[in-house]
Amino acid sequence: MGDYRLVAVGTDGSSSATAAVTRAGQIAADAGAKLLIVCAYERSRSGAGRDQAEAERVLGDEAYKVIGANPAEETLRDARDVARRAGADEVNTVAVEGDPVQAICDKVELHHADLVVVGNKGLASFAGRLLGSVPAEVSRRSPTDVLIVHTT
Repeated sequence: MGDYRLVAVGTDGSSSATAAVTRAGQIAADAGAKLLIVCAYERSRSGAGRDQAEAERVLGDEAYKVIGANPAEETLRDARDVARRAGADEVNTVAVEGDPVQAICDKVELHHADLVVVGNKGLASFAGRLLGSVPAEVSRRSPTDVLIVHTT
């Protein structure tokens, strides 16, 4: 596994994603590689009140850190802790507004990751087969190797 210099992993905070982060952390540790954790998010617009609108106006691109039920930064902090417990030494995180597949693939390409790790959540479900799933789309669109971790 020494060929990997940068391992990327996508997370949404789910148990499947946490298993993928654990595996990515183990791989990074074994390879002596850096780990990049990517979390995609969408700003909540439904029922946005005056307080949320004001926070978005004042905070701009940083508003996602304090708005929403499970802010991306909290998800990333938790994932960083999981990765470090799995043995990863150098862990960087990035939150990206938008589609998870696009966010992961863009960051993998931008940072020249050697491997991208995702959980298999939705891969075998009817909805996943019908509509597509994040792991399936990442495996099709990634510019590098993909490891789909069996998590269910």
